[in-house]
Amino acid sequence: MPSDEEELELDLPPIYELADKVRITSLIKNDGTYPGKKLGEVLIDVGEEGYVISIGTYLQRAYIYAIRFMDKDIVIGCRKEELELIERGDQSESNAT
Repeated sequence: MPSDEEELELDLPPIYELADKVRITSLIKNDGTYPGKKLGEVLIDVGEEGYVISIGTYLQRAYIYAIRFMDKDIVIGCRKEELELIERGDQSESNAT
């Protein structure tokens, strides 16, 4: 059970939304959950950009954002600390009206 000082991320809404364009802020290596790659192998470099395609949870404590990297044609699960927002996904729809 979390202490009073520790706030669960899932107590708040996700900070990223579906179709948001994001940039990686931390080197992403295979932690053993990415099939077909060696443990510790670099999957995504800092600065690469992708789109949020789904939002899940990890251990009922944190959000995991599935990011599709079009250039590499892969999907990687990332935590909020590993991402920065470039553009909200709904901007093009709101600008069209």
